[in-house]
Amino acid sequence: KLLENVFRSVNIGLVNEFALICRELGINVWEVVDAASTKPFGFMRFLPGPGLGGHCIPVDPQYLAWKLRGQNFTARFVELADAINSRMPNHVAGVVADALNDHCRSVRGSTVLVLGVAYKRDVADVRESPALDIIELLADRGATVLVHDPFVATVRAGEQTYDTIPLTDEALMNADCVVLVTDHTEFDIARILRLAPLMVDSRNATAAALRDAPELRAKVHVI
Repeated sequence: KLLENVFRSVNIGLVNEFALICRELGINVWEVVDAASTKPFGFMRFLPGPGLGGHCIPVDPQYLAWKLRGQNFTARFVELADAINSRMPNHVAGVVADALNDHCRSVRGSTVLVLGVAYKRDVADVRESPALDIIELLADRGATVLVHDPFVATVRAGEQTYDTIPLTDEALMNADCVVLVTDHTEFDIARILRLAPLMVDSRNATAAALRDAPELRAKVHVI
């Protein structure tokens, strides 16, 4: 169980670091992953994202690392992967700030609508969800944060409790930026993309919709 969780944590950490690298180089990391996946052997597809959540992958490897520190042993891969994966919520918040700045707005005073607060698709579990850190980071920067999750009625991030709002046309159009954190299958991505003035996509969920409506690409920022 520990080896499985460490394996996933390390490989997710690797592809998350590639997302950070690709952003520095102005390259789309999702296209890189797609290209690497065409190799018929020797490559296992892992995807970048806003950070790790749940009660296994973010927790169990750190328990192992803690146990080993008591034996004067450093689990370097485990700790490095955790450092990278833990950085991703800050990265998403930074992409939001850059996206707003490109549209002549600051985070402070902007309304940011976060879509999906559960730690993974189509569940109601918010344990260790990266959305909680993203919400707190944006609120600390002065944004008015709204949340919507079809599986979660209310969530606490930092010192504030957030109730899920209905995902109306008005909510989408009135947000300065919509941030997709958890790609629930219930989300109508084409509708969201059409109505939102600006969107940050941490799951590449907009890829199919953008193929059908490439004119909307300018309003989307992927991590």
